[in-house]
Amino acid sequence: MAANGKGPDHGRLDRVVAEARRNREQREKGYREQALKMYPWVCGKCGREFTRETVSELTVHHRDHNHDNNPSDGSNWELLCLYCHDNEHSRYLDAEGQGSAQSGSPGTTTTTHKPFADLAELLKKK
Repeated sequence: MAANGKGPDHGRLDRVVAEARRNREQREKGYREQALKMYPWVCGKCGREFTRETVSELTVHHRDHNHDNNPSDGSNWELLCLYCHDNEHSRYLDAEGQGSAQSGSPGTTTTTHKPFADLAELLKKK
């Protein structure tokens, strides 16, 4: 209610929403920066490579779809291009609508590209 006791306090509601958005943006900025330092700038799904000019098209995907689960080792993150990220979330929502979005159940979506699969061999060649 407003200070005068008549109706909702829209100013307060606007402040609460704005603060929640700022907090989310700050949290996202933190894990995005960590993930971009931790992983090569390659989409974990399609394998597209990114440069400083195109890195804005690379997103951090949370494997368990929980944006508050951000372990410092990056184990819940993978870098996906905008297109693959949208596709991954669409597939997850489709599976969730069918009641099978629980981890390990049929219909659960996972990525298949393994960007680090040959890393040890590549490092040996240097």
